[in-house]
Amino acid sequence: MSSIAVIDYGMGNLRSVSKALEQVADKVRVEVTSDPQRIRAADRVVFPGVGAIRDCMNELRHLNLDTIVAQCAADRPFLGICLGMQALLELSEENQGTSCLGILPGQVKHFDAAEEHLKVPHMGWNQVHQAHAHPLWRDIPQDCRFYFVHSYYTVPDEPSLIAGRTDYSTSFASALARDNIFAVQFHPEKSQKYGLQLLANFLTWNGVS
Repeated sequence: MSSIAVIDYGMGNLRSVSKALEQVADKVRVEVTSDPQRIRAADRVVFPGVGAIRDCMNELRHLNLDTIVAQCAADRPFLGICLGMQALLELSEENQGTSCLGILPGQVKHFDAAEEHLKVPHMGWNQVHQAHAHPLWRDIPQDCRFYFVHSYYTVPDEPSLIAGRTDYSTSFASALARDNIFAVQFHPEKSQKYGLQLLANFLTWNGVS
């Protein structure tokens, strides 16, 4: 039986993510764990997260998981969700500037609350426009809606990394993809039918774009 590890570093909708994965899992063992050896042994890895990036990075380093995340993101199907997506980049504006994992080139920026009528955080359902074909978009219609809760958004250095875009005052990267990594700003575990479809696609994905 193949296995999937949901990284537990104390920040994330771990129960919601694991239950959603179990709902679509077929002959896949889902384990929520902070054990580096268990994470490295898994066939697939999910890196979720909610909250502040500084706390995220502090906990990853405290638990010696920053290196494990980088190792897993290099050699197996890897899914980042929300804060777990932002942490993959190099630097975030949050907390007066926070160094992140640097796995993907780019930065994380704050929505400009001075924009007229712009509510921060960006919360609720919004469309995701698929920038190019990818196995994780299988059976998911173009421009369908997913659930977001965030005040910061990713700005990758390389446009080719952008797998999906969403409009909220500005057009921002709501999905990133490179090799065996796929990362989303929205919460698939809260996005009903098509969020579950994305998770199901991840469970059968071999890590090749």
